Amino acid sequence: MDWNQIGQNILNFLVELGTSVGLKLLYAILVVIIGSKLVRFLVKRLRRSKLFKKIDASVAHFLLNFIGIVLRITVFVAAAMILGVPASSFVAVLTSAGVAIGLALQGSLSNLAGGIMILIFKPFRTGDYIEYGDVSGTVEDITIFYTELVTPDNKVVHCPNGALSNSNVINYSQKDTRRVSITVSCAYGTNVEEVEALMLGMLENHPLVLKDPAPFVALEECADSSLNFTVRAWCKNSDYWTVHFDMMSQSTKLLEENGIEIPFPQMDVHIKEK
Repeated sequence: MDWNQIGQNILNFLVELGTSVGLKLLYAILVVIIGSKLVRFLVKRLRRSKLFKKIDASVAHFLLNFIGIVLRITVFVAAAMILGVPASSFVAVLTSAGVAIGLALQGSLSNLAGGIMILIFKPFRTGDYIEYGDVSGTVEDITIFYTELVTPDNKVVHCPNGALSNSNVINYSQKDTRRVSITVSCAYGTNVEEVEALMLGMLENHPLVLKDPAPFVALEECADSSLNFTVRAWCKNSDYWTVHFDMMSQSTKLLEENGIEIPFPQMDVHIKEK
């Protein structure tokens, strides 16, 4: 046995192996460096493109981050494959990681999906006044996971997008006009036509009440201790609360000035003697 020859063969094998591994490592490093720079370049170009300038800022920000993450993962996978890591291993790892992350972040993923739906379909926008469940307020910000509302008393409420996208949300700001409706109660024996004429005159003379649709007044209910009239008027969305409070105060004054009784709940008790 020629030990010199065997040693020489082993040495040659190690040299070739080192050269091969070294070249693969060098190629992988180059792929990571060049790929990372290309990803940054592409993301910047997309951010400045006309297409992304037309998209809502929140949607554009999310899409750019998502695209950047996907491209960077692709670069690192390509580098690992150059080093000889089988693609099937990455598929198995990514699948297992996806399942584990999905189970751990069910609520967050639901909010993420809800945020995407809100940003795409726009049931409400920043600045709209909305009502969701027992919470109402002005939309301050729409993020991927939460929507921030500011209530009329200046409280900040963070609503999960998953629940918002799957619940009934009332948007009070989407239309330019809004109907104001109040109930006026009068005592039994009151002249119905007189009350209707007084309320209609009040609405027709109010500067913020719209003429079309026309104001509406009618006897709605004969309640236990009162006649209840429905008084309705249309106004601009921005004038809603002004018109509402004016209708409440002016209707009360008109009834008092015209001697019309404003009733209160009462009960008649009859005592029978044995």
